[in-house]
Amino acid sequence: MKNIILAALATCALGTASLNAQENKKTSTESKTIQVDGNCGMCKKRIENAAYIPGVKRAEWDKSTKELKVVYNGKKTTLTKIEQSVAKAGHNAGATKASEKDYKKLPDCCAYGEVGAH
Repeated sequence: MKNIILAALATCALGTASLNAQENKKTSTESKTIQVDGNCGMCKKRIENAAYIPGVKRAEWDKSTKELKVVYNGKKTTLTKIEQSVAKAGHNAGATKASEKDYKKLPDCCAYGEVGAH
């Protein structure tokens, strides 16, 4: 009888641990929208590629709204790291501005205005 009770308790403990692990996995996924400067289809491709750093599950930039929607694992990356990667590609991203050096690497059709301007 004692063994049956111990087995039941062990099963409950394992089930609870499994549920907690699944909850933690779900809660680490975050969805955010970042304002990103850009103009065209080439910008879209560059911005989305730059946003796909380890931990990012989805990145989609809308040319008309200038919004980059990202879904990422908050345990693997941060919004700041995503913004920094996009800025390194030459595009102002949220609070992170592209350096003049990175901005000047953009093709003429992708020049969106002043560096650091929104």
